[in-house]
Amino acid sequence: MKKTIHKANTRGLANHGWLKSYHTFSFARYQNPERNNFGMLRVLNDDLVQPNMGFGTHPHRNMEIISIPITGALSHKDSMGNKRAIEVGEVQVMSAGTGVTHSEFNDSKTEETNFLQLWIIPEEQEVTPYYNQKMFDALGRKNKFQTVVSPSDKLVAGSLPIHQQGYLTLIDLDTDFTIDYHLKNGVYFFLIDGKVSVADELLEKRDAIGIENVEKVTLKAQQNSKLLIIDVPM
Repeated sequence: MKKTIHKANTRGLANHGWLKSYHTFSFARYQNPERNNFGMLRVLNDDLVQPNMGFGTHPHRNMEIISIPITGALSHKDSMGNKRAIEVGEVQVMSAGTGVTHSEFNDSKTEETNFLQLWIIPEEQEVTPYYNQKMFDALGRKNKFQTVVSPSDKLVAGSLPIHQQGYLTLIDLDTDFTIDYHLKNGVYFFLIDGKVSVADELLEKRDAIGIENVEKVTLKAQQNSKLLIIDVPM
C-alpha cells in the first residue's frame, strides 16, 4: 500500500478578498512540484466566495470539471446556454471538451458560498462539451457509498457521466461506523467534515489521503463525518 497524506494546513492559499481558495494541487500562483496531481485528478480547490461576488466569464478546454457546493449556492451560466443555480446536495459536471466559457457567482447578499471544484484529465480530447447537474438524496449516502460521478461508458445508475475511468463517491458516516471501500484505481479520500480513520491514518476536517496498490481500505468514523472519495486512474 502506498499512502500520500495531505493535511489541510499544508494546502496552497489564494486570498483575493472576494475569494479565498485553498489549493490541494498546484494551481495559478500556487506551484508545488510535489503536488501537481493525483493520477488523473489535476485540481481540487476549496473555494469560499463572498456575497454578490464570483468568477466572471472564462474559458475551459479538454477538462472534466465537477463542482460540489458545501454551503450556500452558486449561479452558473455558460456558452452552451445553461443558466442554473447549484445548491447544497447537488453535483455539477461540465465536460469542457472542444471549449466552453462559463461564469459562477454567489448571488446571496449576506451569505458566503463554499464549494469544491475538481478537474479531472479526460481520457479523450476534443469531445463535444456537456453539462448536467443533479440533486442527490442525503439518505442515499447515510453510512453507505453514493456514486455521484462515473465513466460515461460504465455509468453507475443515477450518477453523472465524465470522459474518464473515474468515480466520485460521497458518504456520510455516523460516529464509530466502519466500512470497507474497494478500489477501482488509485483513490483520494478528502474529508469534508468530521474525523475519520482511513487505512489507520486519522483525517480531520479538510485533510486528505491518497492510496494506491491495495484492493480495499477500511474507513472508521471517529465522529459524524462527510467524506468525498475520488477514484481515478494513476
